[in-house]
Amino acid sequence: MAKRRILILGALLAGLSAAHADTLSMDGIQARSDVDRPTRGMTQNSVEAKYGSPVDKVAPVGEPPIARWEYPEFVVYFEYDRVIHAVIKR
Repeated sequence: MAKRRILILGALLAGLSAAHADTLSMDGIQARSDVDRPTRGMTQNSVEAKYGSPVDKVAPVGEPPIARWEYPEFVVYFEYDRVIHAVIKR
C-alpha cells in the first residue's frame, strides 16, 4: 500500500514539473486591453444598448449561425444572439 502511494505521488509530481506555459513575443505588436468591449455571453440587444449601433452588421453564416458586428475599435462575433468573442482592431 505504501509503495502504491509513493508511485502515485511520484507520477503526480512528474506531471506537475512537466507542465509549463510559453509566452509568444511578437516584435512591434503590443496587446491592448484598454479598449472596453463586449464580454462573452452578452446579448445583441445588450451590446447595442451599451455600445450603440455598429458601423456594419454582417449577416449570420454557417451552422451554428455566426454573425459579425463591426465597431470602430473592435469586432464582435455572435453565435445566435450571444457574444462568443470580441476582438480589438489593429
